[in-house]
Amino acid sequence: MINIALPKGSLEEQTLQLFKEADLEVRRTDRDYNPKINDSRIGKVKILRPQEIPAYIEMGYFDIGISGLDWIHESGAQVKEVAELNYSKTGPGTVRIVIAVHQDEPISNVREIRPDSRITTEYPKITAKFFEDLGISVRLFPSYGASEAKVPDLMDVVVDLTETGTTLRKNGLKIIGQIMESYTTIIANKASYDDPVKRKEIDEIVTLLLGVIEARNKVLISMNVPADALESIVSALPALKKPTVAKLHGIDYFSLETVVMKGMINTLIPKLKALGAEDILEIPITKIVR
Repeated sequence: MINIALPKGSLEEQTLQLFKEADLEVRRTDRDYNPKINDSRIGKVKILRPQEIPAYIEMGYFDIGISGLDWIHESGAQVKEVAELNYSKTGPGTVRIVIAVHQDEPISNVREIRPDSRITTEYPKITAKFFEDLGISVRLFPSYGASEAKVPDLMDVVVDLTETGTTLRKNGLKIIGQIMESYTTIIANKASYDDPVKRKEIDEIVTLLLGVIEARNKVLISMNVPADALESIVSALPALKKPTVAKLHGIDYFSLETVVMKGMINTLIPKLKALGAEDILEIPITKIVR
């Protein structure tokens, strides 16, 4: 039985939705600090700040957890990165730790930052190493939120996490450099991952979660196809793999099914119908396990 740490805050909604879609729903009340997952492989579940999770995983309080690559680097925790999860706080994709200054600053490159500049950030360790490697002496001020609002009145530079840079620009800032890209990831305690019993349970849970990620934005499409239209219809399918084709009993028709991206289905169905496909079904997919 494995113990799991899930992230609170910006990653919380996306993470809970992922577990729900994987049939591992996290059940809790608003004041419940000990949620449950109804699965025999899962014991204790805690929802914690993602900043804390890597250290707790390293210390063995939890077997696996979900956090950001940024917090693994910032904490310096020695953990096993098991799988990347393709989502951030608002949806699919990665995020960036960037360096920004006020838009009126006459600099466009991090190497132009003046020595002894005041820098506010939630990532003091990552930031300190970055400027140390550049050979620029700076003063670091740990931030506990709204970092972008502190420039230029209180600080000269902000090092912050962003997806698009929109919030920084709205606050009159410009990005002049990047420290790293980050993404959401499943991490494991190294001893737990080396334990054959726990490793099996971890791998099974990860398989379910990745199956949901893989299935997102995809649908199964099924149809009946006259024999003389089969090749043209197969050629028109933007399939992830070759479609499954089966002969229908007693008539000169085939049954055809394949997986396609949901974003193209509304233009694909009329095209297939025009080519002769009949009885077309669009079927939602909850998991794809490769």
